[in-house]
Amino acid sequence: MTREEKSQVIEELTAQLADNTNIYLTDISGLDAVATSNLRRACFKSNIKLAVVKNTLLEKAMDASDKDFGDLPTILKGNTSVMYSETGNAPAKVIKEFRKKSEKPLLKGAFIEESIYIGDDLLDALVDIKSREELIGEIVGLLQSPAKNVISALKSSGGTIAGIVKTLSEREG
Repeated sequence: MTREEKSQVIEELTAQLADNTNIYLTDISGLDAVATSNLRRACFKSNIKLAVVKNTLLEKAMDASDKDFGDLPTILKGNTSVMYSETGNAPAKVIKEFRKKSEKPLLKGAFIEESIYIGDDLLDALVDIKSREELIGEIVGLLQSPAKNVISALKSSGGTIAGIVKTLSEREG
């Protein structure tokens, strides 16, 4: 690879790092062609982009990026694949599901919404992370619940108050 080609790859990686808020670093070495193809298919179905990268080029792209990747560059050893996703927990779910049939991919680390996770032992925690849409849905549900209770209480007590007023007005007459 020439120096120009390397700098082009670094620029492309830097742009991808800038465009994505959920980045997983994995090790898929040892997967045969069929397993690798199945993993790529699973990633595609979950709207995840999977790319195999050279560690040195990825490290330079991380350095050139505006994001703070903390200790993630220290785990760039051996084979590294990058998973980019719009949903924070989607790659973790794909990895976990895929590992029911295989030992790989191994999670090296992840950068999710500016938080850094290092180590395969955090896979279950990453699966449990709620997506932005899930969190917004929960918040909307929580906010709607008290309003619904108030409206229903007003409707029911409104009928009761009207009944009491009617009864009182009939007694006076």
